[in-house]
Amino acid sequence: MLSRKNKLLLFKLLSLFSVVRGYNILVITLAQYLASIYILAPETPLRKVIFDLNLFLIVTASALVIASGYIINNFYDAEKDLINKPTKSMLDRLVSQNFKLTTYFILNFLAVFAASYISFRAVLFFSAYIFGIWYYSHRLKRIPFLGNLVSATLAIAPFFVVFVYYHNFKTVIFVHALFLFLLILAREMIKDMESMAGDMAQNYRTIPIIYGPRTSKMLITFLVLLTLVPAFLLIKIFDVGYMYLYFAASIILLIVFLVLLWKAEGKKHYVWLHNILKFIIVAGVISILLINVDVVLNRIL
Repeated sequence: MLSRKNKLLLFKLLSLFSVVRGYNILVITLAQYLASIYILAPETPLRKVIFDLNLFLIVTASALVIASGYIINNFYDAEKDLINKPTKSMLDRLVSQNFKLTTYFILNFLAVFAASYISFRAVLFFSAYIFGIWYYSHRLKRIPFLGNLVSATLAIAPFFVVFVYYHNFKTVIFVHALFLFLLILAREMIKDMESMAGDMAQNYRTIPIIYGPRTSKMLITFLVLLTLVPAFLLIKIFDVGYMYLYFAASIILLIVFLVLLWKAEGKKHYVWLHNILKFIIVAGVISILLINVDVVLNRIL
């Protein structure tokens, strides 16, 4: 049996994991490696990619900055989350705000330190990334649509830095990135629909609050229809191996999503819609393996 002190420590660790959304960071880390192996450097030997110190430092720095970003976002959204996510908010509050801020600065320092082993340009990039996340959390997220646009851009930044590292400028990479960007942007706008109660209480100027849910639904519908374009291109024009099955399934899910979107009337419905988009994004990470199912075996030998 755990003592009361040990139980409290365990809950605090769970709280910190919840604040930094460790599960999201694990998915992003996996996505960066899979994208490197299958999309960005498909001709590079597998071991060389996996044991590339610079790539490891890029992924590590990305994870540290993303974790710190979740912390500062949680810091600014503490009051809003009490309304929108009361259960999660109570768990998050087991860790004090001072401890969160201390952890935030430590993680950012470690990220820049890791980047310094790569190059000065990497230091500049991650420093700008840290500032961008802070400025978004502090000010930009309150600006309708611009906040959503910046949030989606920051979300794909970890993939941009890996893309630049490998100097792979093939068109298929941009089409993949566009598909992911539009999905994330649509998800950000669904999150605004989901959190209307807390946003109104904290005077956030989001699209559903200023222009109404119907306008938000129209914009989200437009974004989802745009997302279908790169999905069709990746099926019909580009060679993505068996990953075409993922894009075909995504198209079906996105059509179902649109039907449910226009029937949605409350927070519970918007949470389901948010989860559908999150599922498509996470499934896309795993589906990268379908680009070449034999690539691991062929490149190990």
